[in-house]
Amino acid sequence: MITVEMMQAFFSDTRQKNIEAGKNWSIDEVCRWSFFFVDEDGDALLPVAQHMESLGYTVVGVTEPVDEEDPFFYLQVDKLEQHTPESLQARVEALYAIAEQFEIADYDGMNVVAA
Repeated sequence: MITVEMMQAFFSDTRQKNIEAGKNWSIDEVCRWSFFFVDEDGDALLPVAQHMESLGYTVVGVTEPVDEEDPFFYLQVDKLEQHTPESLQARVEALYAIAEQFEIADYDGMNVVAA
């Protein structure tokens, strides 16, 4: 499970990387957050996608497994939001619960880019 300390480090690392790369967006503002769910059965992700859409997320799609070493399908959902490490931690805990509710393999993490 992802911890608050991991979130704080993620925010700090992202701020530093943006400064070093000369990017003009801040993780502390409204950003496009991508969240990922995984399962070995792509069809099992479809009800999760519908549920997430009903919660206001944009369903980006399901990516098929690349090879036998990574046999998982990945569902990506996006949402424009502003987060703190603490609010993102609460969101992640809710996403783990959704993965459990729908009996899929896991919630697999997030990514962030400029809105």
